[in-house]
Amino acid sequence: MIKSMTGFASVTKEDEIATVVVTLRSVNHRHLDVQMRIPSSLQGVEAALRGVLQRSVVRGRVDVTIAAQTRAGRPPVVEVNESLVDALTTTMARLRARSLIDGMLTPGDLLRLPQAVTFRDVPNEQDEQRMAALVRAALGEATVALDAMRGQEGAYLRAELDSRRASLADAVDRIEAAAQAGANGLEARLKTKLEELRVDAEPQLLAQEIVRLVARSDISEELVRLRAHVQHWQALSDGPEACGRKLDFLLQEMHREVNTIGSKAEGPEVSELIVHVKAELEKMREQVQNVE
Repeated sequence: MIKSMTGFASVTKEDEIATVVVTLRSVNHRHLDVQMRIPSSLQGVEAALRGVLQRSVVRGRVDVTIAAQTRAGRPPVVEVNESLVDALTTTMARLRARSLIDGMLTPGDLLRLPQAVTFRDVPNEQDEQRMAALVRAALGEATVALDAMRGQEGAYLRAELDSRRASLADAVDRIEAAAQAGANGLEARLKTKLEELRVDAEPQLLAQEIVRLVARSDISEELVRLRAHVQHWQALSDGPEACGRKLDFLLQEMHREVNTIGSKAEGPEVSELIVHVKAELEKMREQVQNVE
């Protein structure tokens, strides 16, 4: 199956206690690389959130951004540093006894001391569980949307690659015909040259030598392997699994066979076709870099 590694998705979900926004962005990467930016309150469920992505995405860099905003209305928790307040009260009493200050320590005084009184939002355990469930639901929907977009992009890639694969298969047939014509031409040239040189040798030995020289340009095995790679490409594209790495490997093997054919086969038409095939393979390689 051909899917793109490029995609984007954003999902917003809300309930009575919070609003959650999950944003996913994916780009090309050799392996799966998940980068998460989440609130500290969700650190405990980060592994589970990664698992949701890993079940859907095989390869690519995925940037995950989760924003969670709790709704107003729940009173904050007030925490008083009692040991500090006790120390301040004792110190002020001692200073009053020495007539160095007047008055008592007031609540207003405490509020002006950031270390004496603090306010913080502390959701209860039930709220934390609901928040985590809301985030998981939003991430699940975002993952589905991301997968759909990567699938759509993959369909465009598939059409482009199928067109080039068909062009490649046609070129292989033309190379076979051109190489055969080139081999026939080589054999004819060798016979003509031997006749011109009036070589004094047994006709049977000369015929065997000509066959041996012509056999050096035989590319039948390379063509068989090249056609097998083209068929394997089709099977991978039609299969259910991510195939980007395998397609990249197949392109390397095809390029190796084409180089061998270019060094062995005879004829100017073969050389032109080899240049064409190499150009097609390079374009396919560029496209495959974005296949999951």
